[in-house]
Amino acid sequence: MLEKMKRQRDEQTVMGHRLEEPRFTLWAAFWALVYVGLPVAVVGLILDVLVQWVTGQCLGLWCYF
Repeated sequence: MLEKMKRQRDEQTVMGHRLEEPRFTLWAAFWALVYVGLPVAVVGLILDVLVQWVTGQCLGLWCYF
């Protein structure tokens, strides 16, 4: 399976023009953080606040500052 992923794909052309290969960009990293990282951080923050509210113990990183 890894060999399939490593192999170069056949060159694709449209009307004689070579298409660019897909690549990872900074915009892709930004949107991945917005759509994945931000919701995970918000859920973690909410859980930390709920635990502190229920138990009275602070478990978040901000407790050390």
